[in-house]
Amino acid sequence: MSVPQTDLLAGRRVLVTGAASGIGRAIATHCAAAGASVVVSDLDPRVAAVVGPTGAVGAKVLDVTDEEAVAEVVAEVEAELGAIDVLVVSHGILTQAPLADMSTALWEETLAVDLTSVFRLNRAVLPGMLARGDGRIVNVASQLGLKGGASLAHYAAAKAGVIAMTKSLALEVSSQGVLANVIAPGPIETPLVDGIDEEWKVAKRAELPLGRFGVPDEVAPTAVLLASDPGGNLFVGQVLGPNSGDVMP
Repeated sequence: MSVPQTDLLAGRRVLVTGAASGIGRAIATHCAAAGASVVVSDLDPRVAAVVGPTGAVGAKVLDVTDEEAVAEVVAEVEAELGAIDVLVVSHGILTQAPLADMSTALWEETLAVDLTSVFRLNRAVLPGMLARGDGRIVNVASQLGLKGGASLAHYAAAKAGVIAMTKSLALEVSSQGVLANVIAPGPIETPLVDGIDEEWKVAKRAELPLGRFGVPDEVAPTAVLLASDPGGNLFVGQVLGPNSGDVMP
């Protein structure tokens, strides 16, 4: 799928997490094609290899569960590029276990990666955005944060937390020029979803009005919209759902 070249984000400095693959990589590509200076980050050291293909200007290896590392990476990006105008948080992990069989360790790992780290990243960029009176935060959650999912209680709980946190943040900072919103995709063909069992995927496709999962390039333009001016100017604490019809609020 070709990515259109535009100037929607010209001059904007964007940090994208989880950008070594999947939705994060697609968002980085679309933001760069829209004129932004993009830094990609991921726990996977291979994130450096996506700089050229995505059009990014730099890459950072980041363990999002390390509070000091999060603060350091944000400071490094601001020192190298200038103020971060747009933060896109798109990393995550996805595992399966019925709640009755789920270990506390699995629950806590999922919340640490899929929720607590989102809070840390949001908090880390806020001082600069608030000082300038301008900024966009886009947190990638999931439609499962709205509807739940069998054998996915830990993941759904984390994503519901991201949605509630983002709405709360939007109430706090929108009047100061910082707009925070959520993208809640349905099942997307990514390495993350590849790890889910085939029986689940077959059943899920049958539920969807479109009858198919999406691909990352169908999600990424939503992030560009939310980051853009004037296109994203009226989105405050919203949950946008490119989800093949799985959730219709």
